[in-house]
Amino acid sequence: MSKKAVIIGAGIAGLATALRLRQAGWSPLVVERAPVRRTGGYTVTFSGIGYDAAERMGILGELADQHLTPDRMNYLKPSGERRFTVPGPTVRAMLGRRALNLMRGDIEDVLYRAVAADVEIRFGTTLTAVQQDRSAATVQLSDGTSVRADLVVGADGLHSATRADTFGPERDFRLDLDHMVGVFTLDRLPAGVTPGATETLTEAGRTLAIIATGDRRPTAFFGYRTSDAAAELAAGPQLALPAAYDRMGWAAPEVLEQLAGTDEVYFDSISQIVLPSWRRGRVALIGDAAWCVTLFAGFGASLAVAGADALGTALERHGADVDAALAEWETGLRPYAEQKQRLGRQVRGLYAPADRTRLFLRDLPLRLAALPPVGRLLQRRLQLTE
Repeated sequence: MSKKAVIIGAGIAGLATALRLRQAGWSPLVVERAPVRRTGGYTVTFSGIGYDAAERMGILGELADQHLTPDRMNYLKPSGERRFTVPGPTVRAMLGRRALNLMRGDIEDVLYRAVAADVEIRFGTTLTAVQQDRSAATVQLSDGTSVRADLVVGADGLHSATRADTFGPERDFRLDLDHMVGVFTLDRLPAGVTPGATETLTEAGRTLAIIATGDRRPTAFFGYRTSDAAAELAAGPQLALPAAYDRMGWAAPEVLEQLAGTDEVYFDSISQIVLPSWRRGRVALIGDAAWCVTLFAGFGASLAVAGADALGTALERHGADVDAALAEWETGLRPYAEQKQRLGRQVRGLYAPADRTRLFLRDLPLRLAALPPVGRLLQRRLQLTE
């Protein structure tokens, strides 16, 4: 009989884990607190070990079909005038060949389609408790059922209930990076925003970007500095974002007007999770629940898929010895996650620079890439070194 796994969370990490464990001969059950599947989200670069893992798992072709590349990246003044532009060919060359630009929701769509036929997913259901013995774990769920499993995987994000139940309270492991992020899908493209482009306005301590690529609805992306993330979260996006972006020019007033009419907003602190171990008995954490490298590092989706692939491979190799598989999995993957976490901490001041000098230094490489001779050189060199 196949081994049983309960996976808490149906985001990228959870669905990728379900797919890979199913390929390894396991029987996964996915539990998701949201009543229906989420859509949208922001654009991520999918590359490196995640790209390689997707290829091994057989989903790379479908992910490639969702690839988005902006016609250009425009960096703006508060008036809406362009400060400089990085043209599309240079953007594509900088991205590289074994890399994709993907919406988070599109990655979830591909993974969901890959598992929907033969993996049970319970929406509107949460974990309430986990009990363990030497051979298995019993998961109590909010629908009144209990499930006996050989492995429990917490893939339930930054604010993981699985981690809180088995490892301890979030405050013991969360490292705040003094920034907030907000993302929502726009009903219409604001006046003056270029279709097909990614446009960004950065002022001291705050950034607003509008992503309008492909045939998808445009997305607004907020990122700003804060000294009190708890207060921002308590206020919520409908109050915190208008306060943080008060008197910003360009498209900000129209974007905030649309914000007032939606309740589908992702809004959270930018924080990392730092754990001495991602496993305790038959419970393991994956993705943001385990490491949360943050959008500053830009590798979260790739690392989630790579982590799922590595977990499945370790379980295949060790068979009935789940403890040995988890130990091998964490030993192999941890250096990548910790490297990306260090990167996230190092570059956190670049997203919403505190002053004009830091903004100039952040933009200098992009300004150079925007120059036609430099852009052509980058295109040739990066294509030759792939």
